Amino acid sequence: MTFKERYLTGEIEFEAIDDYVEEWNNSDDSRTLAVYLGLDEEEEDIWIEESEEALRELLDSKK
Repeated sequence: MTFKERYLTGEIEFEAIDDYVEEWNNSDDSRTLAVYLGLDEEEEDIWIEESEEALRELLDSKK
């Protein structure tokens, strides 16, 4: 399961995104970080252009 899937089901806290980013950085996974995390284009844009908090709010609205 991706970060997004696990977060939306309440399995993990949002702060776990940092662990996923670190895991991706230390892997040879050929997927983009956004795909690895399970983020769609809108979510990725908000995360990059606004903030982690904005991403959290967007994901929370999907719960």
